[in-house]
Amino acid sequence: MAAPLVLVLILAATVRAVLFRSSLAGLIAERVEVVSPLNAWKRVVEGLALLDLGVSPYSGDVFHETPLIIYLFHFVVDYSEFIFMIADAITAVALYLVVQDYNKMMFRKQKHALEADRYPHDVIELIRTPKEMFYIPLKVALFYLLNPFTVLSCVAKSTCGLNNAIIALFMLSTVKGSAFLSAIFLSLATYQSLYPLTLFAPALLFLLQRLYIPVNVRSASFWLFTLQFGVMYLGSLLVITCLSFFLLGSWDYIPSVYGFILSVPDLTPNIGLFWYFFAEMFEHFRLFFLCVFQINVFFYTIPLAVKLKEHPIFLMFMQIAVISIFKSYPTVGDISLYMAFLPMWSHLYRFLRNIFVVSCVLIACSVLFPVLWHLWIYAGSANSNFYYSITLVFNVGQILLVSDYFYAYLRREHHLTHGLYLRKKDGTEATLILK
Repeated sequence: MAAPLVLVLILAATVRAVLFRSSLAGLIAERVEVVSPLNAWKRVVEGLALLDLGVSPYSGDVFHETPLIIYLFHFVVDYSEFIFMIADAITAVALYLVVQDYNKMMFRKQKHALEADRYPHDVIELIRTPKEMFYIPLKVALFYLLNPFTVLSCVAKSTCGLNNAIIALFMLSTVKGSAFLSAIFLSLATYQSLYPLTLFAPALLFLLQRLYIPVNVRSASFWLFTLQFGVMYLGSLLVITCLSFFLLGSWDYIPSVYGFILSVPDLTPNIGLFWYFFAEMFEHFRLFFLCVFQINVFFYTIPLAVKLKEHPIFLMFMQIAVISIFKSYPTVGDISLYMAFLPMWSHLYRFLRNIFVVSCVLIACSVLFPVLWHLWIYAGSANSNFYYSITLVFNVGQILLVSDYFYAYLRREHHLTHGLYLRKKDGTEATLILK
């Protein structure tokens, strides 16, 4: 499988190199769907200029990236294109290895269940075979590298690509069973954009499962490992935070980065849900609705963790999708990460209810974004309502997509336990309703 993966990497690098040298690169870098005030490359360049002049990059309201990012590019700014291409390659290879290891674990689990005769006899058609699982890791890498959203994000030099690489390395460390590396990469991801804090729960559940520690609040081993992982995570986050202080010489970056993410002062249009709502909001109600909007990202963590405690990798996929939809400054680069996992759940296709309609909605919205932007900003024949309406439809489409996969996953697990063809007591066919 190494040769096809290398070919995909070469093809992806070629596509990016051609676009970097084309006249489209400048246009893509200005698209509000691709970059945000948090990760736009031009803001990184302005921050570097301030740093070179001996001025804190956080002294104004331009730069909102973390100190480690600006000091990284302080040394490699001339090779920025290669850095972003390498970041995409690292993400793709990490996802490839994650899916490869996950498939091996699932196949072993399925094999043991078959040997123990735990599955009903009518679910044979739901059993996954090595042949159908063989190319899934390559498809995931392909879906990430050649997804137009990923390509656009890379060509725009959005730092979202670096965040995706960190999250992919966190997932790889978790699947490999390294609690220490998992905690380090999770703390880096949290340091970068705050919201990956919600990935702590699926990582903990997976590591507990791997060590055969039961998820039981009365178990001493459960609390001991949770404490150990929590200390590693918080300790890594503290070290990174202090390192940023020593590099910068002040704590100015905390309100400029995390305060900016949470308070949403910049209402530049994007593909998220915040900008239009708070542009129309009375200042008196702003704090209340800001809390309501921000809590969306964190609110679903506990109920999803309870429901999917036996399936932490799918929980991780759900959490990444929730972050991409409900974060304050989303871009298409965020969406490309969770969409890369869709081939991983190809065995759920038979249970998906709205996949065709949702796919059409997402494609249509992706095409209409630049059209309605042009009508609003350049032609003057539309207004912000048009652009926000397509943003709402796009996010509703994402929510339907994710909830459809959630339904399909739970339904398949139910069938594996109770049989594929359910019958009532009188022998008639039963209808499955998931509540």
